[in-house]
Amino acid sequence: MSSLIDLHSHSTVSDGLYTPTELVAHAAQHGVRVMALTDHDDVAGLPEAKLAAKEHGIELLAGVEISVTWRKRTLHIVGLKVDPEYPPLVQGLAAIRAGRHLRAQGMSASLDAVGIHGSLEGAYQYAHGIISRTHFARFLVDKGYAKDTKKVFKKYLVKGKPGYFEHQWADLAEAIGWIVGSGGIAVIAHPGRYDLGRTNMLLLLEEFRALGGKAIEVVTGSHTAAQYQEFAKFAKMFGFAASQGSDYHGPGHGYMEMGRLPELPSGCVPVWQGWPEVANAGLLS
Repeated sequence: MSSLIDLHSHSTVSDGLYTPTELVAHAAQHGVRVMALTDHDDVAGLPEAKLAAKEHGIELLAGVEISVTWRKRTLHIVGLKVDPEYPPLVQGLAAIRAGRHLRAQGMSASLDAVGIHGSLEGAYQYAHGIISRTHFARFLVDKGYAKDTKKVFKKYLVKGKPGYFEHQWADLAEAIGWIVGSGGIAVIAHPGRYDLGRTNMLLLLEEFRALGGKAIEVVTGSHTAAQYQEFAKFAKMFGFAASQGSDYHGPGHGYMEMGRLPELPSGCVPVWQGWPEVANAGLLS
């Protein structure tokens, strides 16, 4: 039954392909009963998603995915059950979005330097809300520089490649503070995607816990089956709850379909344990 709980998804407000209304309808079509909309650095899609969730009988959680710089690495922290009107969260996300435009200008200049012109305007044609690397990737695919967006990130937009631009995101303590201060739960998104090594991963988890972090994504679209087990062990080691989500961005732009998540490994404490939303959806908590 936990496959019907999806706590990580994106709409056109960030870099998804579906509007909040379309995303909720898609989730409903795939059997999802409890979901969180977790757009990057923005909560603007939540009112629309809430209306759609009511129409489709889905329990919707207010969420966000915050971009963070930790030891010169970019990480993502998901906030679940946040108050989207909490002033420090609103102000913090606005500052990050302003920084995204500056980064986009730097990425465009880097692509200009290798003869790829018009990328800033091109990327913004795909962006309905924030501007992200994904929008640049879609532009590069459209112009024939790569076969698909996954190939883009092997040739462009990553450290050491054209289109990369060093950027300072929110501090880890700031992001967790905004989430927890708003009454939400801070979750490390897709930890298996960060090339940290065991020592740095342990340091991150220790610092995250000390700052008030409560959960890590164990089952998520980009994790392998082996990583489900690996991060289940880390969760147990640090006393974290286990979260899960498809990280769905739309057809052809994700790792896993909504409603298709495998069960959490045995021994995990689900982050949704005791949530009234899960009980309301008729699912075991």
